[in-house]
Amino acid sequence: MATVAAITIFAVAYVLIASEKIHRTAVALGGAALMLLLHITDAHAAFFAEQTGIDWNVIFLLLGMMVIVSVLRQTGVFEYVAIWAAKRARGKPYRLMVMLVLITAVASALLDNVTTVLLVAPVTFLVCERLALQVVPYLIAEVMASNIGGTATLVGDPPNIIIASRGGLTFNDFLVHLAPLVVLLLAVFCGLCRWLFRSAFTYDPDRVAEVMALNEREAITDRRLLWQGLGVLGIVIAAFVLHPVLHYEPSIVALLGAGLLVAATKITTEQALEEVEWPTLVFFAGLFVMVGGLVETGVIADISRAAADVTGGGLGGAAMLLLGASGVLSAIVDNIPYVATMTPIVSDLVHQHPGTAGHVLWWALALGSDLGGNATAIGASANVVVLGIAARNGTPISFWHFTKYGIIVTLTTVAISTPYLWLRYL
Repeated sequence: MATVAAITIFAVAYVLIASEKIHRTAVALGGAALMLLLHITDAHAAFFAEQTGIDWNVIFLLLGMMVIVSVLRQTGVFEYVAIWAAKRARGKPYRLMVMLVLITAVASALLDNVTTVLLVAPVTFLVCERLALQVVPYLIAEVMASNIGGTATLVGDPPNIIIASRGGLTFNDFLVHLAPLVVLLLAVFCGLCRWLFRSAFTYDPDRVAEVMALNEREAITDRRLLWQGLGVLGIVIAAFVLHPVLHYEPSIVALLGAGLLVAATKITTEQALEEVEWPTLVFFAGLFVMVGGLVETGVIADISRAAADVTGGGLGGAAMLLLGASGVLSAIVDNIPYVATMTPIVSDLVHQHPGTAGHVLWWALALGSDLGGNATAIGASANVVVLGIAARNGTPISFWHFTKYGIIVTLTTVAISTPYLWLRYL
């Protein structure tokens, strides 16, 4: 009975989020409340359990980075970068999109993808405003690039950290096995952008001339605060990259960085918190509780085991099914709890094959969950963050507007990943 109730609540909530009849934060909170009210989950499972509760690492990572971005915004640095990027692209809309996509993808390989979109989105709004361009296509392209680029490294996407921990994989393992594919996927994605967003590439020569005449250095309004902010951000980024050595969770690093920045500068607490996307954080909390209900009742585990059983233990079939199934399921539920549930099953399958042959299953899981997150507006944490930022800035992105592009990108990237896995490992 609890299983049926959990599936019903999640399905209804998903439909309401997709229809946008009710604000997604209200839907997530309502769904979480019903899960608790009907005892599908409880306070301990929702707030304290690692696999079935709110992922506080994600929540506090977002909070810390939002505070850092809020402080940096007051220095004019985003205006500086926006003008610099527009001038380097000579105002050409497609060239600008490729530049922003590549910057986002590379940054997402070093940071986590949520942090990257928090830093890139403000620049995107400013540069599109300067050039009179539609901002939504650029935001969508960037968040998809962040999910693709984050696939390349251990720290680029939260599911990769979970996979590395369970599979005993290193930072270099991800670079060697996934980075070459990610480079290919980014090249294909840049070509896809030319077709997907072709109607957005409008050129206004007058606006371009105005931007080319600007001096980006004049955009900086507080140099002292800028250097303080960049110094803290540099320390935070270094700690992210050195996670395998330092063993500090990204959430701890982000919170320490935010606290240091507020304590060491003239910025007040109110100023630091004014740019925090509180509805987005609350939405994540509600979504985690709802997905936790599915985990608690065994729904996700049953689906995962059924997918594993279909292969009959064959390595090639298991890898291909895992890639496809992960792509589909990560589009429906957030890929973090999905991967957390799936890793014990994949670990068992890996141990059935001698040596490192079974590691292809880890790469299939990583690719499916990371790339599948692009399919829908709630498939990955970065997607939800960008939708929240867009709504806050008066340019909301609907669930279906995002998803109609996301499905094409996901199908294309997963399709390319299939022969890569087969030819290289099988």
